Amino acid sequence: MAIPITIEKLLNENVVESARIEFKENFNPDSIIRTISAFANDIDNWGGGYIVIGIKEENGKISKPIKGLNVDEIDKIQKDLLRY
Repeated sequence: MAIPITIEKLLNENVVESARIEFKENFNPDSIIRTISAFANDIDNWGGGYIVIGIKEENGKISKPIKGLNVDEIDKIQKDLLRY
């Protein structure tokens, strides 16, 4: 399966969660670290994946309207992920 490489494609092309794409409504470090570990283990050799934070999903599909993230949260999220 070809994986979209831009955020626009991820959000606008009816993408469904899969073994390579994970949508997270909020920043929850424990859940995200588990997903990062799963992508890193990559048993099927798919080359990782995407975690998109700020997107609610229902049955694997994006639930609209998209909440997104507050711009002020992004630096804190990146620092928290590096800390973990």
